[in-house]
Amino acid sequence: MKKGGFMKDAMILFAITLIAGFCLGGVYQITKDPIAKANEAAKIAAYQEVLPEAANFDDTGMEEKIAASADELMNQGYGNVYIDSAAAALDASGANVGYVVSSTSKDGYGGEVKISVGIDSEGTVTGIAFLSLSETPGLGMNAQNDSFKGQFAGKNAEKLTVTKSGSAGEDEIQAMSGATVTSEAVTNAVNAAIYFVRNCVTD
Repeated sequence: MKKGGFMKDAMILFAITLIAGFCLGGVYQITKDPIAKANEAAKIAAYQEVLPEAANFDDTGMEEKIAASADELMNQGYGNVYIDSAAAALDASGANVGYVVSSTSKDGYGGEVKISVGIDSEGTVTGIAFLSLSETPGLGMNAQNDSFKGQFAGKNAEKLTVTKSGSAGEDEIQAMSGATVTSEAVTNAVNAAIYFVRNCVTD
């Protein structure tokens, strides 16, 4: 190939790459805000699902508390877990009725398990909602069913453990058949939220 032809092809390729880059950048800028708003709306919807008594959520100062507690949380024996976000839950009068926490376990069978957890002012779990779950259909994905996730509501303990005995105690969660790994990942994500509220959040 002649040198001139090579340079021409290189310039064309460069131009195409440059234009494609500008287009992708433009698409990102256009979609960034709507995606952020959709994610925020999904988070608030999950918060309201797990703590229906709340009318508003205040996350003031939570980012600092999450950052400060990250290393401490990793040393609690809950596996590879972390807190994504948290907020004080307020009723219509502005009174605190508990906290909502979004937490993640990286120990799921199919990847990350992301949930929101409601915890009332007495330290009782009011419910959990899934933000992200990519487990095995018919097994780990059954975590979304009330027969499993409904077990968390009403639990008031410093730490919950998974059992396969067929009869869960006050601080136990009955594992899903064939999905113990997922059961433990979800439970530890809840444990992370419980620990954060009990030890890292002050009124």
